[in-house]
Amino acid sequence: MKILVKAACAAGLLALGACGGGADDRAAANIEAAGENQADALEAQADATNNDQLHDALEAKADNIEDAADAAADRADDQDDARIENQVANHM
Repeated sequence: MKILVKAACAAGLLALGACGGGADDRAAANIEAAGENQADALEAQADATNNDQLHDALEAKADNIEDAADAAADRADDQDDARIENQVANHM
């Protein structure tokens, strides 16, 4: 799963890099990176536990964080609004 997520993020960053490179694009990349970092930390916690229920809950939370970060990054890029990065950072 981690390899797939990293490949998807890399493809997303390449697509963002092909755009104009404005502040909204950098904000979108930052939002995605922050979400991925949080998700990676949760996945590491999940891998370290012996409790199957806790493992599944942490994996689900990591997936939700990644999805929310991707949606926020898309919103920042679509609206050409770098201020969304600050809004997301205050809620993560």
